[in-house]
Amino acid sequence: MLFILLWQLLAVLAVSAANPTQTTKRNNNGPASDFVTVRDGQFFVNGSSFRFVGTNAYWLHTLNTEQDIDNTLANISAAGFTVVRTWAFNDVETIPENGTWFQLISNGTLTINDGPNGLQKLDKVVELAKKHGLYVLLSLTNNWSPIPGIDVPAGFSPLEIKQLQAENRTSPRNSLSNDYGGMDVYVRNFGDIHEHDQFYINQTIVDAFKNYTSQIVSRYVNQSNVFGWELANDPRCNSTLPATPICQTTTVTQWHSDVAQHVKSVDPNHLVSSGNQGYFCADCPKLFPRVVTPPPQPSPAPGSRRRRNLPEPLSKAKLLKERKAAWKQERERKKRSGEHADGVKIRGRWMSTKTRRQEDLGVGSAFDGTHGVDSEDIINIPQIGFGSFQLFPNQYQYGPVDTSLPPFNQTLQTGLDWIRRHADAARLFGKPVSLTGFGLVTANNSQSYVPFNTTVAPFGSDQAPAANTSQPFGITDAERDEAYRQWIEAGIEGGLQGIIQYQWSQGNLTTQDGSPIAPLPDESGTTTNQDSTGVSPNDGYGILGQGQQEVIDTIKSASQGFAPDST
Repeated sequence: MLFILLWQLLAVLAVSAANPTQTTKRNNNGPASDFVTVRDGQFFVNGSSFRFVGTNAYWLHTLNTEQDIDNTLANISAAGFTVVRTWAFNDVETIPENGTWFQLISNGTLTINDGPNGLQKLDKVVELAKKHGLYVLLSLTNNWSPIPGIDVPAGFSPLEIKQLQAENRTSPRNSLSNDYGGMDVYVRNFGDIHEHDQFYINQTIVDAFKNYTSQIVSRYVNQSNVFGWELANDPRCNSTLPATPICQTTTVTQWHSDVAQHVKSVDPNHLVSSGNQGYFCADCPKLFPRVVTPPPQPSPAPGSRRRRNLPEPLSKAKLLKERKAAWKQERERKKRSGEHADGVKIRGRWMSTKTRRQEDLGVGSAFDGTHGVDSEDIINIPQIGFGSFQLFPNQYQYGPVDTSLPPFNQTLQTGLDWIRRHADAARLFGKPVSLTGFGLVTANNSQSYVPFNTTVAPFGSDQAPAANTSQPFGITDAERDEAYRQWIEAGIEGGLQGIIQYQWSQGNLTTQDGSPIAPLPDESGTTTNQDSTGVSPNDGYGILGQGQQEVIDTIKSASQGFAPDST
C-alpha cells in the first residue's frame, strides 16, 4: 500500500515538473490573476513588474454624460498614462438639487446614494477605465473640506456653490478638489467637538467612516483594474478645523492601522496605501518600528547585478549633518563671491559674519512631526501595501530654503531632494513607493490657483496683492516642464514604482447646471448658452490648450525608464 502511494506521488511530481505553472505574489488570500500585487519592493501584474506614470482627475465621476467620461479616459490612455487617481467619495450635508453625490452625512446619520447620480457614476468610471486599459487608484476621503464663511472669508453655501472671488463669479459645487466633503464633514455632524483630529480618535466617527469604506470597497472587490485603495488624501492632524494639542504622529498612524485592517478584511484583493504628504519624523515614537534583521547575503551569480547597499536610516543627527554641510558650502561660496552682506568690511576683508551656531538648525516641519504624519511608521503597517507621498512646493515646505539658489532652482532642488528621500525609504522598508500627486502653478495659471485648504484664489484678478509679493506668482511653462522632467527622471533613477501628475484637463464637455461643468453666466449673472461645451475644473494645476501637449510630451519622454517588464 505504501509503495502504491509513493508511486502515485512520484507520478504527480513528474507531471508538475513537465508542466510548470507561472506564479505571482498573492494579495493576502486574493487571486493572483491581473490584480496589482507587490513583491520585493515592486508592483506586479500577471507575473510581470508594473511601473507606471499616471494622472489625477478628482472630478471624473461628476462629468455629466457617459460619453464625456469615456472620451476623457480615452484621451488619458492615448496620452500614455496607465493609472488614474480619482475621488471615490462625494459627501453632502443636504441633498443638492442637481449634480452628483455619494453620501448624505447629516445630524449623525448616513445615507448612501446608489442611484444614477450617485455610486452608479463611479461604477461607470471604473468600467470605462478598464475599457481603455487604465487602472484607477481610488481615494476614500479628503483631509481638506473648508466652508466659505466659516473656515475662510464669507462666500456662498457650500451645499450649492463656492465663491471664487478672484474670478468674480461663482463656481459650482465639486469644482475644487476640497469640495467633495471629507473628514471635517464627519466631524461637524458627529458630536459637539469640532476639532479635526476627532476624525481619528472619536470611535463613532471612525465607525461611520468604516461604514462608508465597507460600502465602497466591497462594491469593487472583484474589479482587477482598481489599482488599490487610498485611505485619505493628505491625512494629517490639522485641517481648516484646528487640531487638539494631543494629536501626534502616533494618533494618525494608529488610525491608518485600524482602517487599513478594516479595508483588507472587506477586500483582500486590492492594495491599501495612505495618501499622505510624505512627512517624516525621525525621532518620533514608532508604533511599527523598522526591525533590522538582515539575512545572510549570498554571492551574486556571475553576470547578475549586485544589489545596492541600503541607505542610511533617516535620523535627526543625519538631517542636521546634511544641513550643516550645505550651510558651510553656501558660506564658502559667499566668501568667494563677496556676498556677505551681514559682515563688516575691515581693511578690505570681511570680518565677523554671523555664525550659524545660534541660528536654529532644526530639521523643519517636514521632518519633526509638526503635521502629525510619520510616513516611515505608516509604510511599515503590515496592511499598507505601498508607500505614497506628494509634492506641491507652491503650498508646502519640504526642506530648508537655500538662499544661494534662484527661486525656481530652489523649488526644483527641493523636489529632487524630497523624491530621493522617499526613494530611500522604499529601499529601507522593502515596499514600493509612488509619488501620487505633484504639480507646479505657472504664471499663466495663477489666477485660477486655489490652495487645497481654502476656497479663494489669492492671485485672482480682483484680489488685493498678496502680502510680501514683489513679483508675479508662478513660474513659466518652460520651467514647469523642466521641473517635471527632472523630477520624473529622479524618481525613476531612485526606484519609485509609480509617478502621478496633478492634474489632467479635458475640454469639449457637456454642461449642466449644478455640476462643475456648468454653463458660464453672463455679466448679469444669468446662465446663457445652455448648449455650449465646457472644460474640466481647474484649481491652478490643470493645463488645457496651450502648453498641454508640451507637458504630455515631457512626461512621456521622461518616463521612458518605466518601460514595461518583458520577462
